[in-house]
Amino acid sequence: MSASVLYDAPGPKAVVRNRVYAVVGSLAILALIGVSVMRLADKGHLAPEMWDIFNYAGIRQNIADAVLATLKVFALAAVGSLVLGVVLAIARLSEHRPVRWLATAFIEVFRSIPLLITIYAVWVGFLTDYSMWALAAGLSVYNGCVQAEVLRAGINSVPKGQGEAAYALGMSKTQVMAGVLIPQAVRAMLPTIISQLVVTLKDTSLGFIILYPELLQTARLIASNTQVNGQYPYVSTIAVIGTIYVAMCLLLSALATWIEKRGRRAKTGIVTASTAGPTEAPGALGTPDGPAGAPGPASKE
Repeated sequence: MSASVLYDAPGPKAVVRNRVYAVVGSLAILALIGVSVMRLADKGHLAPEMWDIFNYAGIRQNIADAVLATLKVFALAAVGSLVLGVVLAIARLSEHRPVRWLATAFIEVFRSIPLLITIYAVWVGFLTDYSMWALAAGLSVYNGCVQAEVLRAGINSVPKGQGEAAYALGMSKTQVMAGVLIPQAVRAMLPTIISQLVVTLKDTSLGFIILYPELLQTARLIASNTQVNGQYPYVSTIAVIGTIYVAMCLLLSALATWIEKRGRRAKTGIVTASTAGPTEAPGALGTPDGPAGAPGPASKE
């Protein structure tokens, strides 16, 4: 029986006790789910008529339009947050103190303000007639601040010797940041960046506060304007829209996993002398007429 530094392996009695707790807890959860299903069924929320509304072409079209609107604002917010994150991360690492202080203040302020307030303030103050752009701007500002901290942590994780070597080769600060530090930071922090993009996708549901016709707003309109058997189909609508949200987030997570695996398989590094042929590294292993470093015969013209 092995034990780690942070956790002592349980003994035989503890193993039995943990299994009993797991079985009792699972049964309790199943009982709660069963009671909830029975209550919903007694009130008629699980009747076939409640689910039949999604066979209507009009409701399907409304949901399809809502999915498109959600993906559209997510695309804008994703691009905006990544661009803003890169700018803020570079500014916070700047050698100029006013730039660094300004970037730090911007990040701390908008990370502290609730996202719902930011979206509503942008909509009321600047983009009253453009709810899509107001939602995208609010999401970009908040998530851009989070992405900036993620990228800053990734840049700081790159060994300092790489930046010093790039400067020794005569590269400018912009070239070092764009060609050496940021690519490695993005590769190292890619899972966290994608996780924040998933949060951005889910946060598009806050568009209901400014009446943007995304999925949540459309679900509210469908459930409140459609009456079946004297009741409103809130349960079936929430189940369908929630499933769509879960599917979109899973697809985005799968894309992130694929990108990460592809990045791991990417061929990087420098060709070593043992694998380099005469045409790949001329003179590295010596010339045909002399040892390495010794000049060969002059060519005759």
